[in-house]
Amino acid sequence: MSATPTLNGQVIGQAHYATRALLDRLLAATGTTFHQSVALNATADRGAATEPAWLVDRMTGTLKIDAEAAESVLAELAAAGLVAELPGDTPHLALTAAGRALQEANRAGIAEITARLYGDLPAEDLAAAGRVLTEVTARANAAMAGV
Repeated sequence: MSATPTLNGQVIGQAHYATRALLDRLLAATGTTFHQSVALNATADRGAATEPAWLVDRMTGTLKIDAEAAESVLAELAAAGLVAELPGDTPHLALTAAGRALQEANRAGIAEITARLYGDLPAEDLAAAGRVLTEVTARANAAMAGV
């Protein structure tokens, strides 16, 4: 039996890619890309409608993609009929019925994956890992910002 490694970038990366492979398999079955799923989830989490600029900021900040790539994802979702611009003076996007159904199906699949991967791990371990990874993320974001 090998010793448990100390948390480092390699361990984080291996966990990320193993988990992401499961997620990508789920999303491929629904014809959704990872970036599209992030946009659908963010839109659903905001409620009835959200500003496209907020979604672009959210995607660039969390996914580390540029604004043009984020805007392209939103255009893909609109072209697929998964989000629609609501009428009004300021642009707002909302999930269509098809977008909501897809987002809910993806979220249910993600919940199953999450339960399988994390369900029997001690709550204290998950809380400690969450604290450490949140701090590592904050430090990496600060380094990217030149702070």
